[in-house]
Amino acid sequence: MKFDELDKKMRIFETAHDHIVLPDIYMVARIDGRGFTKLTKQNHNFEAPFDERFRDLMVETVRHLTNCGFKVIYGYTESDEISLLFAKNEQTFGRKIRKYNSVLAGEASAKFSLLLNDMATFDCRISQLPTPQNVVDYFRWRNEDAFRNALNAHCYWAMRKQGKSAKEATQKLNGLSVAGKNELLFQYGINFNDIPNWQKRGIGVYWETYEKEGVNPQSGETVLTQRKKIKIDYDLPMKDAYSEFIQNILDEHEEEDA
Repeated sequence: MKFDELDKKMRIFETAHDHIVLPDIYMVARIDGRGFTKLTKQNHNFEAPFDERFRDLMVETVRHLTNCGFKVIYGYTESDEISLLFAKNEQTFGRKIRKYNSVLAGEASAKFSLLLNDMATFDCRISQLPTPQNVVDYFRWRNEDAFRNALNAHCYWAMRKQGKSAKEATQKLNGLSVAGKNELLFQYGINFNDIPNWQKRGIGVYWETYEKEGVNPQSGETVLTQRKKIKIDYDLPMKDAYSEFIQNILDEHEEEDA
């Protein structure tokens, strides 16, 4: 059998189950760390419940993902997860889902591993969101998940650091309301309102437009040009204000593509 015939025959086994995101559907990638509890608590002894060194590794990984060949208009990270919102007209790899999943997981794993100087792996899955409201709801979901996780984590580790076992701390949290968890923290001298916002709300990474002064080479006149740079936002809004924030990102992108 000639090579061209063999190649055509065998390619079918690779592509038979290819799925493609339809046009005009928003894509969001969620990228999660694999086995990060052991990596961060045992292998590298990061501070619990939050560590600025780990935060910075995640932020730099998101920064890399927003600028590694995809048209990403918003990146978000909380805990050991990353969410990426692609431009509606994103066409990389013909919108093949398997390519996004494999390449993004690989890029995240490689970048984080280089930063950490140890092996770290991520997985990836794509959400296909048909409307702008679905996109807003997705990021609202992750934003509120960050708040819930931060409250639970601070409660859990406050008890652990005062001698409670993992089982005792977990049992104590079971069934507690938000108000009850806040009261528990008060008993350990912690006001949850004073916790840094990046722990409670996650961190946003997005493109920001700014003006740069330059010189017209023909006339010699000073001119202002618009440029874009990546902004790291450690003070994201919450609830309805965050929904509006995401909607504004979508609206700005729609205007740019109009």
